[in-house]
Amino acid sequence: MKYRPEVDGLRAVAVVPVILFHAGLPGFSGGFVGVDVFYVISGYLITAILVSDLAQGRFSLARFYERRARRILPALFVVMAASVPFAYAWMMPQQYEAFSVSLLAVALFGANILFWREDGYFAAAAELKPMLHTWSLAVEEQFYLVFPLLLMALWARGSRRLVWMVALIALGSLALTEIGLRLPQVSDSAVFYLLPTRAWELLAGALCALVAMRVTRFDGWLAALGLAMIALSVAIFDHTTPFPSIWALLPVVGTVLVLRYARAETVAGRLLSLRPFVWVGLISYSAYLWHQPLFAFARIRSFDPPSMAVMLGLSVVSLGLAWLTWRFVEQPFRRHKGRVLSGQAQVFGWSLAGLVAFATVGTLGWLGNGLPQRLPPEALRFAEAELDRNPYLRECNLSIYAPPPAHPFAPCSDFLIDGSADVVIMGDSHSHAIAFETATMLQAEGLGTYFLSYGGCPVLPGFMRADRREAQQCDAYIDSLLGYMRDNQIGTVIIAARFTQQLEGTGFDNGEGGVEHVSGAYIDQRATVSELGAQDDPARRTRVLEGWRTELFALVEEFNIILLHPIPEAGWNVPRTLVHRTLYGDGIATPLSTDSARVLARNQPVNDLFESIDHPNLYRVNPYDVFCDTKLAGRCLNEWDGDVLYFDDDHLSNAGARWVADAIRPVIRDIFGAE
Repeated sequence: MKYRPEVDGLRAVAVVPVILFHAGLPGFSGGFVGVDVFYVISGYLITAILVSDLAQGRFSLARFYERRARRILPALFVVMAASVPFAYAWMMPQQYEAFSVSLLAVALFGANILFWREDGYFAAAAELKPMLHTWSLAVEEQFYLVFPLLLMALWARGSRRLVWMVALIALGSLALTEIGLRLPQVSDSAVFYLLPTRAWELLAGALCALVAMRVTRFDGWLAALGLAMIALSVAIFDHTTPFPSIWALLPVVGTVLVLRYARAETVAGRLLSLRPFVWVGLISYSAYLWHQPLFAFARIRSFDPPSMAVMLGLSVVSLGLAWLTWRFVEQPFRRHKGRVLSGQAQVFGWSLAGLVAFATVGTLGWLGNGLPQRLPPEALRFAEAELDRNPYLRECNLSIYAPPPAHPFAPCSDFLIDGSADVVIMGDSHSHAIAFETATMLQAEGLGTYFLSYGGCPVLPGFMRADRREAQQCDAYIDSLLGYMRDNQIGTVIIAARFTQQLEGTGFDNGEGGVEHVSGAYIDQRATVSELGAQDDPARRTRVLEGWRTELFALVEEFNIILLHPIPEAGWNVPRTLVHRTLYGDGIATPLSTDSARVLARNQPVNDLFESIDHPNLYRVNPYDVFCDTKLAGRCLNEWDGDVLYFDDDHLSNAGARWVADAIRPVIRDIFGAE
């Protein structure tokens, strides 16, 4: 097909927002839509090539896959190979194990499936995954395993019928996206990562190419409108935008308008054909490949979060590396230079060899549990604290969209005595973090325990995550667990949750370099679902606090409630910070701790509310009194005397949970000693 410089310019419009979004630059909160722009462009170009070959009777499936291999794999292999030594040198065992699995998934064209499956409450932060961005390549690779065969099958039926069939499939994919976002059985991450709910974006580009076979016209206003739609998406979308959904039509249709109507005769076409746009567009694939590993390794290696200046500098470096990769890797392999890849057999042979090599490296790191022998003994001891968690994590900490099981749920019933419980532990993942050690303590006291948590959920009736869709099952979890207690006359419940996070919707900044980058994750009363308050809305915060008061008063009339005040957050990932200090000597004070005044100020509204509730059936345990201002004045401990008290930045390890369980013990004796 004839070269269109404005299409390369459009690639620049796609890749730059993605890079700046991942860099955290303000104003690019919707930069992730660059991937959707890429999908439409890819669907358009590939379909145009396939249709041209079919029309001329020279279509070859083998030649098509050869072109895709030449286009995708050489640059991908270079970036993967460059990432391995940095991962080996800088990653903790659990991180390196996850990285190794991602290498294997990329080699098997299944990165999107891996990252969908990894997406959970305790998944590693996305910004620390060097290969995360390869999910989009996997979607394309899977699409192009199917689409040429479909096109061949439909081609003989005529171009008009072909257009309608492709349009019908695209509409079905879009409908599946909208349905998936509303089904409690389907997670948002499945809709985001998987091909069936992304195919419509690629097919939108395909339809653009198919229509262009029969109709050719330019329209400067429509082309400009398309650019404006993409820019608007980048500016106004953010993490709270349901995506991909009908909202994705804004960048997708915008891209279609540019592809369809922008030519040299239009203002949009002339703008996109400017040399800087075309240059970035030409190297856009390699730029996309390089930016995420650069950002991830910068964050892994540095103690303080990299500054915006550093991230922008790395963005420029990604373009420089992209040009080198385009010039010395992409171009030679695509132009058939060199005897090694002069024919299809060589292309497929070396492609297979590269995929096997990376799959082997990934498998070794995976089976080797992240190769912990890479670290010196002291650093390894700290690294292992990441695994010091409630061993019932997978079975007994539900995800936010999972329907609750029938109680008692067998995997979580090991601490029942003769099939019954005296105490139930309920809440979000903070309750799960303390549950195993608390249940062990209760067992020693002769009491049966049942625990089941619901990660990320409000823990009291009548609330919902305001940043999540209606399909969340939080109320069903709470109702089912309270019903189980009523049916079995269980009179005591321990309630623990990350109350402050749910109230404020922000992560903790300890003022000493430990900053938890969390946005959203805030709650509101379900009764106001038609007009949920914004994160910074004072009226919402007041509603939540008063709603908690009402619900606690109602529950305490039925049950003995042991209410756990907010657990002090650390801000930094405690095991990784300790490893970093051991390896690189950043001068962090020993023992690792945080400013207790800062912790107290963050949790003050919740603490004040809990202290204001007076009822004989309400028992309060404040972890602040356990970890803060006890062994070190003015500090909240993150480690002490060989114990690493957290397995990340806010969840207690089993070592830390034992401290809380010891604080709960006298309350338990008070309740059950009086019965």
